[in-house]
Amino acid sequence: MADILEYKCPCCGGMLEFNSGVQQMKCPYCDSEFSIEAMQEHDAALDAPAEDQLEWEVPKDTWSEEEAAGMKVYKCKSCGGEIVADETTGASKCPYCDNPVVMTGQFSGDLKPEFIIPFKYDKEAAKKALTEHFKGKKLLPKVFTDQHQIDEIKGVYVPVWLFDADASAEIRYKGRKVKRWSDNDYNYEQSDYYSIRRAGKMSFQLVPVDGSTKMDDNLMESIEPFDFKGAVPFQPAYMAGYLADKYDVDAEASVDRANERVRHSVEQAFRDTVKGFESVETEKSSIKLNNAKAKYAMYPVWLLNISWNGKTYPFAMNGQTGKFVGNLPMDKSLATGKFFLIAVILTIIFTVIGLCFGLI
Repeated sequence: MADILEYKCPCCGGMLEFNSGVQQMKCPYCDSEFSIEAMQEHDAALDAPAEDQLEWEVPKDTWSEEEAAGMKVYKCKSCGGEIVADETTGASKCPYCDNPVVMTGQFSGDLKPEFIIPFKYDKEAAKKALTEHFKGKKLLPKVFTDQHQIDEIKGVYVPVWLFDADASAEIRYKGRKVKRWSDNDYNYEQSDYYSIRRAGKMSFQLVPVDGSTKMDDNLMESIEPFDFKGAVPFQPAYMAGYLADKYDVDAEASVDRANERVRHSVEQAFRDTVKGFESVETEKSSIKLNNAKAKYAMYPVWLLNISWNGKTYPFAMNGQTGKFVGNLPMDKSLATGKFFLIAVILTIIFTVIGLCFGLI
């Protein structure tokens, strides 16, 4: 017994039937019509495998015995983080959770950074940036400004994996155009559906992925971007007087996040080229990477922790650009008062408008 070929309508998903009157495949539900050749081509394209090829070459260069000899490792008793510093640096508190750290021994193993962006802003600049950060914050409690205590300010080199790749992609969409009109009796709407294909290439450079679970991702991404033009080949001398976070997320474990960022950028760029449709739905997407490599770099960050009213407020400053971020407490009584004031003003405005136009 011969197999019966079945085609689903690309528009509504209903089962298509051959209509002898128009000599086309026709949907009995939405009345869309398609040639048999078009349906065969459409189904073949959708049935073809759409596997992504997202593989990266990761760094393998390790520290030499001579370089490691001048470094020591400190471990936080609270969060378990390991901090690397040169042997002349004394570390008393963890830059992330502010708890005591103890020296655990000589540094060894692990990958060596390829690049480092040296600090351009010092500790005093970080303190000044904190003061500037307070300005203009009308809902900031005055008692916080007067009584806050900076627990410690530490310059930390944060491990970052930087991903470069050339991406080629092919994406197929289903687009919908709508025509609307009316007569004296009814409103009408006609939907036409289109199969849309986009293919092309994009290049990515220095896609950053934080290599530390202890560094708050929101803080790190908020102080971006870092200018890689300021990066230099890594030398341990740049770490003198600073701490360096020992990465606990390696390059292989960071690949998923890099792929996510690359995929999002490609899909967004391709989607932006599809215009003039009421709605667009992605039916199939395939992304392949070429020349995909990862680099290991250290980025400079000033970390500040402020204790107030039983809570710790973390702040961060980009040690290269000076960009400063951090959440501040809010005076709830002031916020409530402003909310009610705005509500009263809006009520008065809408009342006046209603009276003017006879709506009230």
